[in-house]
Amino acid sequence: MSYLSIVWDPSIGIDLGFFTIRWYSLMFVIAFVLGMYLMKKIYANDEIPQEKLDPLFMYTFVSMLIGMRLGDVFFYSWDYYQNHLLEIILPFKKLADGSWKFTGFTGFASHGAAIAIPIALYFYAKKHLKKSWLFILDRMGIMVALAGFFIRFGNFFNSEIYGKPTGSNFGVIFKAAGETVPRHPTQLYEGLSYLALFFVLWYFYWKTDKKKQEGFLFGIFMVVLWSLRFFIEFLKEAQVEGREDWVLNSLNTGQILSIPLVLIGVWLMFRKQKNIE
Repeated sequence: MSYLSIVWDPSIGIDLGFFTIRWYSLMFVIAFVLGMYLMKKIYANDEIPQEKLDPLFMYTFVSMLIGMRLGDVFFYSWDYYQNHLLEIILPFKKLADGSWKFTGFTGFASHGAAIAIPIALYFYAKKHLKKSWLFILDRMGIMVALAGFFIRFGNFFNSEIYGKPTGSNFGVIFKAAGETVPRHPTQLYEGLSYLALFFVLWYFYWKTDKKKQEGFLFGIFMVVLWSLRFFIEFLKEAQVEGREDWVLNSLNTGQILSIPLVLIGVWLMFRKQKNIE
């Protein structure tokens, strides 16, 4: 085996003896805890009462889980779930012999969260903040970029959502997934890109007046994040059945779904602002 490649075969988590903290779950928790801490600083700067953070957490967390689940069901796996409707809401899978097996929820799609979270934040802004929808989207986009960094590292620990073979001695061999050739670590490509996006948005919020231009920060978030997803998808291996190329044998489902999100971001960045006296 070439020393130019990395053999990746981590443990499933931190074994405490009586309980194992899985790496993906740990990354998920870190993302939310750090995100809430940083949002607390932003709310203080915007002179928003801190007690309004608790409902923000619940709106975001619940809508993200529901959105990611339904995104996988309807965007990627409807051919299966249309004949297994109960499995959409139950963490069980019906076997060929008619029995049920606990599997947990095995399908999630970030494009679903990209729809569900903004919808939930609309109601949050209207009910709890009494501010515009774009006001909260501008600020939450910063946190979502940071969360994306941790979640993609969780995917890397799980040896999932990896890329195609590099065709060279460079790359990562995902031994835990049964791979034997170096592949593109697309989880790291995405994760580090999202971290860079977080720092850019963080800079714009604290060091410029762009936060006063409602929709601008969220527009940057949409353009950069979904553009990154679009191009990195070319290097990804299809992870589940149904995510194959289907448009001119060149673009996959994730790329097609990313295009309108990028266009929305462009519109938000360059739309005319009403003058507020």
